Amino acid sequence: QVQLVESGGGLVQAGGSLRLSCVASGRTFSTYVMGWFRQAPGKEREFVVVLNWRTGVGATADSVKGRFAISRDKPKNMVYLQMNSLKPEDTADYYCAAASSPTAWFTRKTADFNSWGKGTQVIVSS
Repeated sequence: QVQLVESGGGLVQAGGSLRLSCVASGRTFSTYVMGWFRQAPGKEREFVVVLNWRTGVGATADSVKGRFAISRDKPKNMVYLQMNSLKPEDTADYYCAAASSPTAWFTRKTADFNSWGKGTQVIVSS
């Protein structure tokens, strides 16, 4: 199992930026895919960005394309979510996730990720 801890959330004005961090520990050698998901109040958890941990190739949800980007620091077992041009609709709890199957990069479904952090809250004020 992989343990994940997120940090970097907070309150920001619309148009601002935040960078979320996620540190992985445990059986990190089994990780194929890392991702960020978010869940707004009353809504289902949704895919935001995903990264193939081995190759570094990422993919982004249409709702955040051009504004959000995922990156990694492999030696430190860190993954980051850079969020720019934030909008009030980006307000949510953001979760870091890890998958031991490479198919998770393609499916981007929560069920295909087997390790989750506890989340960090992002609030974007208008």
